[in-house]
Amino acid sequence: MEVLRRSSVFAAEIMDAFDRSPTDKELVAQAKALGREFVHARLLRAGLSWSAPERAALAPGGRLAEVCTVLLRLGDELELIRPSIYRNVARQLNISLHSESVVTDAFLAVAAQIFAAAWWSGEALPPMEHPAAPQRGCPGGQTGITWGKVVSLYLVAAGLAVDCVRQAQPAMVHALVDCLGEFVRKTLATWLRRRGGWTDILKCVVSSNPGFHSHWLVTALCSFGRFLKAAFFVLLPER
Repeated sequence: MEVLRRSSVFAAEIMDAFDRSPTDKELVAQAKALGREFVHARLLRAGLSWSAPERAALAPGGRLAEVCTVLLRLGDELELIRPSIYRNVARQLNISLHSESVVTDAFLAVAAQIFAAAWWSGEALPPMEHPAAPQRGCPGGQTGITWGKVVSLYLVAAGLAVDCVRQAQPAMVHALVDCLGEFVRKTLATWLRRRGGWTDILKCVVSSNPGFHSHWLVTALCSFGRFLKAAFFVLLPER
């Protein structure tokens, strides 16, 4: 009962942040709440379970739940484009799942590669009149951060989480979610705050047709197949 009470208070604090400009701390808390829900959805799809009482923080029908729905749908579309990238991630990285530090270091190495790569230039975006093109103000430019990369980040975390649970290492999932939050704090919080928070992702989806897959996220994968290879070589000297 105490866990549920704390979760309810946490949910109220998270949702309050949508009524004003969110702080970095709130953005990180929202990132972790989204991460828990994203991972839980991917584990359910894989026929696996995971205990996460904090998931109660994602109130049904709220703005954060709406963000999560979009995040999950865009994740589905990226997976349809390149399904092999996000499956058996641990095997692709050739890492052991019995060490928390190895798993989290691998995730951070991949995350760094994702946001260091110049995969998305303004010229690669679909025409603005396209029904599924991003609205004005959506990611692009020279920051190196785009919503396509953010979605990819969550997919990598979820892929590793599925691997961990399959290998009877569910505690690693909590560590991955915490690691995701830390990466957001260090790398994405300023970008998110300038865009008004996580709800900005809602502006980038014009088409609600779930069968439409060739929209702006395609450009996020122009060179995406290289990220696991790059992360592998980053980790190689430490093994």
